[in-house]
This record gives sequence, C-alpha cells and structure tokens, in this order.
Amino acid sequence: MDSVSQMALGAVVGVAVMGRHAGIGKAALAGALFGTLPDLDVVIDYGDPVSNMTKHRGASHALFYLTLCAPVLGWLLGRRAQWRRWTLTIWLIFMTHVGIDVMTVYGTQLGQPFTYYPFGVGSVFIIDPLYTLPLLAGLWFALRRQSLKANRLGLWLSTLYLGWSLVAQWQVEIRAEQLLARQGIAAERVLVTPAPLNTLLWRVLAMTPDGYAEGHISLLDREPTPFVMHDGGQQLYREWQEQPHVARMAWFTKGFFSMSERGSELVITDLRMGQEPGYVFNFVVAERQADGAWQPLAMPRQFSERPGAAAVDWLWRRALGQPLMPPG
Repeated sequence: MDSVSQMALGAVVGVAVMGRHAGIGKAALAGALFGTLPDLDVVIDYGDPVSNMTKHRGASHALFYLTLCAPVLGWLLGRRAQWRRWTLTIWLIFMTHVGIDVMTVYGTQLGQPFTYYPFGVGSVFIIDPLYTLPLLAGLWFALRRQSLKANRLGLWLSTLYLGWSLVAQWQVEIRAEQLLARQGIAAERVLVTPAPLNTLLWRVLAMTPDGYAEGHISLLDREPTPFVMHDGGQQLYREWQEQPHVARMAWFTKGFFSMSERGSELVITDLRMGQEPGYVFNFVVAERQADGAWQPLAMPRQFSERPGAAAVDWLWRRALGQPLMPPG
C-alpha cells in the first residue's frame, strides 16, 4: 500500500496496543515510524531498474527477518519495563504492514529466506481512500479526544473493507469466467484486480496462447462490456526468454507481461499495473543496432505511461455501471 496508509495503520496499531501504557501520542508516533520502516528498502540500489523493482518488498518484508528485529527494537524503546509489550506492538505493526501489502498485486516476498515467491492477492488497489480514511479518522479522534474506542473503530472498519474486497474480487472472478467463455476466449491464467481508488470497478486480464484479453467489470453492471484482445509478443519472448532481465520480469509478474518492439527498442511490460495503453512498469531491455541486430542492454531503462484526463472521467462513469469501452 501507499506510505500514508502504512503510516496510518502503524499508528493505529501502536495506539491500540500501547496507548494506555505509553501514551496515545508516543504510541502513534512510534507506530507511524515502524509502519513505514519496511518500505525504506526503496532507497537501496540493486544495480538496475528491473532488480530495483523486483527486489522491493523483499527481505525488508520477510516475516522471519521482521520477527527477529521486533525484540531488538522493542528493547530499544521499552528497555526492561515495557520490553515485551513494545516487542509485541512492533511485531504487530510489521505483520499488518506486510499483510496489507500482500492484499495488493505488486508482489511481496514475505517467505524469505525460505521462498522468494512474490505473494500478491490483488484485491485492493495500492491507493484506496476507503481503506485509509477510517484509519485516519479514528486516529484523529484518538489524538484529539484521547479516545481509544474511535481508534479501534477505525481499525475494524478498515479491516472489514479488506474483507469486502476479497468478496468482491471473488464475485468478479465468477463473472469473468462466464464472460470469457461467452466470447470463446481460452484463458491460460486470469488476473482480477480493482481499478484505481475503488472496489466497484475491476480490471480482468486473461492470458491466452496468442496474447492477452483485457476487460472491465463493475459490480453495478447491467450490461458487461466485451473483452479486447491484444498481442502479447509471445514470439519475442521465446527468442529472449533466457535474457536475465526478461526472465526476471516473467517470473515476478507470474506470466502477466508482454513484449513489444517500439521503434528501435525492445520493451517488456508488467501488465498487472495499469491498463491499455498505459502501464506503470515498462523496461527497455534491448536496442536495434544500425545493422539490424538486437543488442541487449546491461542497464535496462524504465519508463511509465500515465493515463490522461479522459481515463479519469471514464473510470468513475464505468464504475457506476455505464457500459463504456476504456479510452485506450
């Protein structure tokens, strides 16, 4: 999740566990600090943009390592008097941080060092106001009125929202299977993730032997819009699958990627974050030379494609059930 959500969740958990013992202000401040601590791995340079992306949420989000760190940090805060309670507090902050990260689609390697698999449920968007606002409201009342009840209520509401997102995702998965079958699309794997900032509109990505299909389903739909097929560059992948950066992206995205030639550049795209025709994570992995041969890049170049104003307008109209095809 985004940094504001992580800081808010950390502060709320800190107040819930330590508010009566250390004071609400101190508990909130410590919670916000430890709530954002695992995400500081973004400042680490792993050598190239592909590694920086695919190693984010790695060791700093591993349950094993965080569990080892919690007693040390707890001792620094509580020393002898409240060491156990601070240890529990910090551990819960770390676990909830990893927990809501796993609810997004990005990929969290929480099993290190035993497994490097990037877990991701994908039932909430990385920024979702309906998750974050209850946390901030409960925390505000706790700090202003010294009320732990409001803090707990905000935590319960945000947690229930996560539960709702799982139910909504499950319902959309059922509808997606029906719509794909109706269009005769043979999907090898299907990904269902929410559109930005909400859990009413969902994006469905279906990988096929010939490419991929993209569609959108709103929980308020009366008439679904059709899936649109796109070329996934399978032939390019077969030619480049041994190249380290291509192999790394194919693994990290769990197969939800595409490859394309864009002028003199060979690009691999993470299809999970974004929608046609704009995606957040695109990497140039090779360039065509003057003689026509492709030259792999030792240092890939990353670029992002941002949606325009038309996409924002479409998002909310489509979320309310209007049968509109996306701007792309």
